[in-house]
Parts: sequence; C-alpha cells; structure tokens
Amino acid sequence: MAAVSRKPLQNRQVGSLLLLWCVSVGGAATIRYSVAEEMESGSFVANVAKDLGLEVGKLAERGARLVAEGNKLHFRLHRKTGDLFVKEKLDREALCGKADPCVLHFEIVLVEPLQSFRVEVRVFDINDNAPVFLNKEPLLKIPESTPLGSRFPLQGAQDLDVGLNGLQNYTLSANPYFHLHTRFRSHGPKYAELVLDNPLDREEQPEVNLTITAVDGGSPPKSGTANIRVLVLDVNDHVPQFSRLVYRAQVPENSDNGSLVVVVTATDLDEGTNKQITYSLAENPEAVLQTFLVDSQTGEVRLRGPLDFETMETYDIDIQATDGGGLSAHSKVLVEVVDVNDNPPEVTVSSVSSPLPEDSPLQTVVALFTIRDRDVRVGGKITCFLREDLPFVVKHTFRNSYSLVTDRSLDREDVSSYNITLVAMDTGPPNLSTETVIEVLISDINDNPPIFQEDSYILTVRENNSPAVFIGKVHADDLDVGENAQVTYSLLPPKSGDLSVFAYISINSDNGKLYALRTMDYEAIQDFQFVVKATDGGFLSLSSQATVRVVVLDDNDNRPMILYPLQNGSLPCNDLVPRSAEAGYLVTKVVAVDGDSGQNSWLSYHLLKATDLGLFSVQRQNGEIRTLRQISERDPMIQKLIILVQDHGQPALSTTASLNILLVDGFSEPYLQFQDPSKHSRKVNPTTKYLVISLAVLSFLFLVSVTVIFVIHLYQKIKHRDKLTIQEHFYDDCNFPNNLVQGRGNGSLPQPCPYDMCSATGTGNSEFRFLKRFMPNFPFPHATGEVKTEDDPSLPPNSNRNRPRGSEGHARIDDDYM
Repeated sequence: MAAVSRKPLQNRQVGSLLLLWCVSVGGAATIRYSVAEEMESGSFVANVAKDLGLEVGKLAERGARLVAEGNKLHFRLHRKTGDLFVKEKLDREALCGKADPCVLHFEIVLVEPLQSFRVEVRVFDINDNAPVFLNKEPLLKIPESTPLGSRFPLQGAQDLDVGLNGLQNYTLSANPYFHLHTRFRSHGPKYAELVLDNPLDREEQPEVNLTITAVDGGSPPKSGTANIRVLVLDVNDHVPQFSRLVYRAQVPENSDNGSLVVVVTATDLDEGTNKQITYSLAENPEAVLQTFLVDSQTGEVRLRGPLDFETMETYDIDIQATDGGGLSAHSKVLVEVVDVNDNPPEVTVSSVSSPLPEDSPLQTVVALFTIRDRDVRVGGKITCFLREDLPFVVKHTFRNSYSLVTDRSLDREDVSSYNITLVAMDTGPPNLSTETVIEVLISDINDNPPIFQEDSYILTVRENNSPAVFIGKVHADDLDVGENAQVTYSLLPPKSGDLSVFAYISINSDNGKLYALRTMDYEAIQDFQFVVKATDGGFLSLSSQATVRVVVLDDNDNRPMILYPLQNGSLPCNDLVPRSAEAGYLVTKVVAVDGDSGQNSWLSYHLLKATDLGLFSVQRQNGEIRTLRQISERDPMIQKLIILVQDHGQPALSTTASLNILLVDGFSEPYLQFQDPSKHSRKVNPTTKYLVISLAVLSFLFLVSVTVIFVIHLYQKIKHRDKLTIQEHFYDDCNFPNNLVQGRGNGSLPQPCPYDMCSATGTGNSEFRFLKRFMPNFPFPHATGEVKTEDDPSLPPNSNRNRPRGSEGHARIDDDYM
C-alpha cells in the first residue's frame, strides 16, 4: 500500500514517501510500516483498523491505545477512524544514529478482551545532512625529501546520513603535487589520503594550500569542504617505522577508565632530535577520540571513556608516530569490545486489568508486559517468575512478550489487593534481575450472605409499656462491601399464616431495631416469637434468618381478688362457730387470687381488725382463720373480722375482706338471719322491748321446728344424692378460669378443697344459704353420712387425710353473691 505525505517538507525536495506494511503469519501478529524521516507532525501513516481487520469504531469501543517499547511514543492513534499519525517530526539520526535499518517498536493494546499487536515502523533516511569535517583547517608537515608515492591520511568527514545518503567520495582541488585516494575502514566512514605525485621543494614553495571536498550520494548530493595547509619541511631522511602494521586488542565493556588497551611502538633510524618519536591519535572519528587516548611518549593506548558493547562492538584507531624532524608513520589498532552481562532485563508493562472481579475464571489475563535484555550474546535465556506464592502465574505468549494470568480462585474477603512482584532474570554470568511491582485490586461480588450475631435472640418488654417503645435490636454482618454489604431487615410471616405478630412488633429495615407497636398485657400474653430476615443489597441478593423471642415481664398491676368470703357491698358473710370449739379450730378460710405472676402473685393474709384480737388468728400463707383459745361464755356472740390480703409486688397492692363470725351453741335459722346489731342499734321503750322478747320466743320456737325439719331433709339429701364438690358447683357452674386455682399455683389454694352446698328449705325465698367445708364428722348426730371422700375420684389424693381434728367449719354465702 502506498500513500503520499500530506505536508511538504520545508527546504527538502522530497517527491513522495513510500509506506509499506505487512502482517506476519505466525503465532502473533506483527504489523510493519515504513515512513520517511522529517515527516511533519500529523502526517498520515496508515489505517490500523483496516490492517487489523476491524470495523471502524471498534478501536474506540475496545479502548485501543499505543504503548511504547521505549521511553517515548512517536505516533498517535485516532480511535474513531483507526488512522495512525506521526506525533512529532521524526529525526532518524536522533532516533537511531548510524544504525541501519532504523526501526521503532510499539504495541497496540485492546481491551475487552485484552489483546495486543506488535507494530514496527521503519524510518527511512533522507539526505538531510551534509558531510562535515571536524577540523576545517588541518595542517600537514611534509619533508621535502619525501619520496614520491608517500601517502598522508586525512581526517575523514562525517555524515549523519546512512546508505546512499551517507558519505560516498572525496575530491581534491587541482594542484601539481598531490592527488587524492579514498580508502575504506572496516568499521567507520571512508577517509582520504594525500598521495605525493611530484617532489616537494621547500625553497621553491614552502607551503601548499589544498581544498578537499566530501560528497554524499543524495539527490541532489550534499558536500562539505576543508582547507589543508601543507608545510614543506627540511630534509629528514628516515621515517618512523611501527613494529606492526595492525595491532589487535580485546577489552571487556565494563573496563574502568584508564585501563590499558595496547602498547604501540615505533623506531627511527635517524639521530638526534629526528630520532625522538611522539605518538598521537591521528585523524580519527569523534567516537574514538572520546573513548581512547595514547601516551605521547610510551605509546600506551588507554581507555578515556566507557565502553558499551550494545552501542559499538569494534573500534578502528589510527595511531601516528612522528619523529623530531616531522616525519610520521601510521598504524592501526583494532579494538574488539567484549560483551559482558552488565545490563539487567528491562520489563515494560503495557496493560493491567485492575480492579479484577473476585469471580474471574482461571487463566484470566491480568497484565501484559514485555522483557528485553540488551546483553543478547551473554545474557542467555531470560526467566520470569513471581516473587511470592500468589494466585497468579506468568505465561509466555510470543518472543519477548508475556502475560500475567490467574492460576487459582480469588476471594476479596481474604485478600482485597495484591502487590505482584515480577522477577525477570537472565542466566549471566553473573545473574542480573529486575523486579517490577504490579498492583491489582480485587473487586467485590455478592458471594456472602448476611450473618446474624446470634442464631436466636431473647428480648424482654415490661407490660403496660408505651406504644412504639424500643425493645431491642438484631444485627447481621455481611463480609462483602458496598451495596453488597447493605443489609435490610424484615419480619417474616409465620408458617401457620397467623399475621397477628405484625400487630405487636415493628422493625426498622435499616438498623434492625425492634419496637413494640401496642401496650403489652402479661395476663393476656406472656411471650411470642417471630423470624427476622436479613437481606443484602447485591444484584442477586442473599439472606439469612434469626428467631426472636419476646418475653413480656409482669408488672404488679392487679390487686388480689377475694373469692371467699364473697364481698358484694351489702350484708357481710356470716360464719357459725360452736362455742364448744377448742383452740386451733378451723373457722373458715379466706380464698384470694392475684392475676399477676411470680412474686407479684404471692399473697399474704393479715388480721387487720377484729372484735377480739385474742380470739382468732389468720394463717399468713393460706388464709385459714382459726381460734386461738377456748371460746368462753363471756365472748360476744358476734365477732367481726376484717382480713387484709396483700401481694408481694413493688409497690404492694392489697384488698380487704369483711367477715362476721357467730358464736352459737348449734346451727339454726335464727342465727343465719342475724343482722348486724350496729345497723339496728337505737333506743327502744320498755313496751317495745317486751314485745321484742315475746316475738323472739315465738320465733325461737318456730326456728327450732324449722331446724328439725331442715336437719331431717339434709340427712335424706346426703344419703340419696352424690356429693357435690366445690370444683363442680363453684368453679364449673360459675365458669371461673381453672388457672385461678390450679393453672400456675399462684393462688392461695394449693389444691382443690371439697365443700358441701346446703339450701334452707324453710325460708320463703329458698335462697342458696350455706357453703361449708365437707368433713367426715359433723357436730350433729345425724350428719355422719357415709360419703367417703377418699374414694371420690374428683378429689385429689389425701384431700381429707391430714386435716386436723375438730376443724369443722361452716360458711354462709348469700344468693346475691352467686
């Protein structure tokens, strides 16, 4: 493919530039182009996209970029069109010096997927440099007796161009004494020698001026001139003679300055000052003059500057020996630079894929790089490896190109970034190496679910709480980062489908804080549990669950409730106690329960007030009322007691029960209808008093009759009907909750207690009158029924066995309480 440069070169007559490219058919593609030097910045080189077989715009989509192999990039790439342009004016002499061909290397790197192409651009030389003589006026001293045919080397001109554009020939101005002979060096530019054609005569012409012209092969050719002054010396018969025409030496490139290279020697057969020989470096290239020096007296050639095998492998040095009469001779010293392994491998990283997803498959390309060793002869084979054991491996692709690929699976949670140290080492000797660090960041993927700090949580909330009160917090950690670690909390509905838990609890989806939505009542619900779900914010979200159990703590918010004796605010409950009762006689029992639990439901009973505090006592734990002593005739018939029932909460709550105890000689209807005298106490006149006494006697007789009938009826009833227990007639008929007595054992009745129900048949309203403790023995001779409570399956075992003797008691319950 050929193209013409877009801009003409100033002061250059360049017709057209030939651009060549080709793609090598091998293991890896190498694109080659050719351009001429001095092309202006922006000059078109080639269309890379077309040469790579890519569509227009693909280079931009795949992020194409140029990576220089050296320190500087001389071209630029237009990604949208794929055109390659010159970035700045190219100077072949500055880029490559005398090296020919001059080739610039760089790579075109594409990503997604990662791919690179090697590009070589050859810079052709144009004739932009004329030959130059470093010494514009060289001086030659030639004796007049110099034989014809003698040769006098001249300093060669230097031309920075190469090939045909370099130095081609010398010409000499017309003169009768000399002609010019052009010679070649094995390494270096051509140089000219003056050849004496006619004898010199100092007396006739002591000085001869000549003009030498150096011409290159460009079109048009360029030239440079120098003026030569030839001084004709007086007669010196003998010319110095070197011991060798050519001296050879090998010098390692790492030799120090001042190191001895070779010793040249020359002799002169003349005598006196004409025999004294002085050594010097004759007309030599600038590179020789900067690298070597010769001792003028001893002829020792030593290093003046550093050697570099990679820059120049051999030196051709012209040594001149001059005697005291001005006669000189020349000899050559060929110095061969010996390559040593003094250059470590050079690593150039062209592309790095960072950050790298942690789920990248094996053999994923992480980086592309090249390795070059300037010691091509002694460095040997280059090995590249990693300094540490990492999940990466170096893979050789082609020539001096390598890739870094994954060798094992990655886990960002274990290692979030890698500092990969590449070691490139040659085989020496000695072994030289270069270390290059490549930093690769590992990007996160959502591969870790949130993990709760605990599998299950137990939270507490006190009853009677305020709505929306904070009761606790759950927390889950996610090892991922960013959105993958953002945890959202939610409540899961129970498997049973009961959504009532959502009426009690709410959760903050951001921080996992739990709130009670309503006031808790321990008596209604003691605990409940639910499931909290934690979900991360990843693309494919992951989740975990934890069980939360909320325990409601009891508050002392319920007063004790008196079950017996019933307190309805009207008539107090009356209990009958025979005056024959001994000390310790069980009069009755106060039964109370508390709706709270634990310590708040522990009840204690206290005798708050009594008609006679020394007659009765109340058991603190169970509320049993017993006599403290034998009842005497002097004790009032009516004993009024006020019992205080108190729980153990903080603060303690209490209630009171009022009870009238009638001290009687027997059980009869008049006693049952006895009213509180305090309610009827008033002054009566004697007539009324006698009338009352008469009515009392009549009533007494009536009551005795009724009592006899009642006892007979009671005896028949006990004989022919089943025994009724307090559990059947009190709890079942009245529908009291079972837990008041048996549910948790929090009441004052540790076990069911049997009672017998009696109804007074002689009354006009047929009220339900009596509730008495069912005992096997009664104070009446006919009340010894054969009911065996031990065999009754409805009673708990041993309910009648450990009962103290003489503990008969009777209780009166008004129908209004039932």
